[in-house]
Amino acid sequence: MKLASLKEGGRDGTLVVVSRDLTHAVKATGIAPTLQAALDDWSNTAPRLNALSDALNAGSADGAFKLDVAALAAPLPRAYEFVDGSAYLPHVERVRKARGAEVPASFYTDPLMYQATSAGFLGPHDDVVVPSEDFGIDLEAEVVVVTDDVPMSATPAQASEHIQLVGLINDVSLRGLIPGELAKGFGFLQSKPRSALSPVLVTPDELGEVWQGDKLHLPMRTWLNGQWFGEAECGVDMQFSFAELVAHVAKTRPLTAGTLVGSGTIANQDTSKGASCLAEQRTVETLRDGKPSTPFLKFGDTLRIDVTDAAGASIFGAIEQRIVGKA
Repeated sequence: MKLASLKEGGRDGTLVVVSRDLTHAVKATGIAPTLQAALDDWSNTAPRLNALSDALNAGSADGAFKLDVAALAAPLPRAYEFVDGSAYLPHVERVRKARGAEVPASFYTDPLMYQATSAGFLGPHDDVVVPSEDFGIDLEAEVVVVTDDVPMSATPAQASEHIQLVGLINDVSLRGLIPGELAKGFGFLQSKPRSALSPVLVTPDELGEVWQGDKLHLPMRTWLNGQWFGEAECGVDMQFSFAELVAHVAKTRPLTAGTLVGSGTIANQDTSKGASCLAEQRTVETLRDGKPSTPFLKFGDTLRIDVTDAAGASIFGAIEQRIVGKA
């Protein structure tokens, strides 16, 4: 099934079930008022939401209406926790090579992750508002999963059973602020503003054979200002599966239902696939030409992030955003 939230009903939106082709929806408030409420009681709400999804896709759901993506908030407008990883080591290897640094051996056995911003997520078509272009505005096209309650010290096999939803995220980064923050030794803060989620989140069973080994096996397609930017393969060169990432986060603490875990920027060894963030493209250019030539995002620029099935149909709906200055 596919789930989304309308921009109505309060800060956490109103839960709707969305048709497989993303054209229609039906409110699920008789089951749970919000997606967070559904996740809090997932064992009871999931079967009922699935039944509503079946009725919607069969054309027999009462109250179904035509979906307007502009009316959607993020599926989880705010979450208790968002932890982001860097599971695609080609990206890490290239960035470090460009500055003459080695990749620590532990990166190949222990996931690199950080505590990200979860107090609010942008809707799939919301503007990215940034105070200054000088901050080095960047997109990061990633896959994200959402869990139900995960017990502390869950193994990867156990963690896999707690991955209930899959989606896309634009993890907005301000590259100009990152070096100074990392130099302090405490990690990201001002350099990581709010991220945007895809229009819908999808249950793993809805993905079928393209969800294997707790990885999404499809290309991540990105466009900047209407021009192709990349289609890196999500299932290739991912050092750690989502089950391993979730287990890593839960090593010393249980995870609350509604926790988001991100993959990190999708990146492949094969650079002909393009990039999923500007920092990656600039690193490739630096290694090839001695300096970067692709600029960071400017006010008025647009971006699009999408994943499509074999027939070319969008699975999660596209993230489409514009970069704007703070009024």
